Amino acid sequence: MIDGPYFLLVVLGVLGTGLVAGVFCAFSTFVMRGLAALPPAQGAAAMRAVNVAAVRPAFMAVFLGSAVLCAVTAVVTFVVWPDEGAVELLLGSGSYLVGSFGVTVVANVPRNDALARLEPGTAEAAAYWSSYVREWTAWNHVRTVASAAAALAYVLALT
Repeated sequence: MIDGPYFLLVVLGVLGTGLVAGVFCAFSTFVMRGLAALPPAQGAAAMRAVNVAAVRPAFMAVFLGSAVLCAVTAVVTFVVWPDEGAVELLLGSGSYLVGSFGVTVVANVPRNDALARLEPGTAEAAAYWSSYVREWTAWNHVRTVASAAAALAYVLALT
């Protein structure tokens, strides 16, 4: 069984990746549906406000902190290679780093940046909004599953 400081590292990884999975799940299951139900100018303006609000210490500490925890967990696992749970730890770390953090960087943030450059209420913004909602949400589903899979893998490593 994993113990000592390594145990604490993995428990923090469970908490962080689980919290991020919950945030992403909320967006996938009802936030984006609610925004999509608004007129395009209102939905786009609301999403722009959400994107600005997300880049604050409370969320970023959990999101980026979880990425750091996952990276440290992967490195420590390679160095120590525990008798039990090594595969689960590496799968959990990889799942979060690639499927949550990586997808955010290469898929969701560029869409957010493109939305921020458009003026809500314009024809161009309205045209982009429908594809934005569809594509952003699809990638968010990936982030949700990857974050939840990371939390599950870490829990399995502890058992």
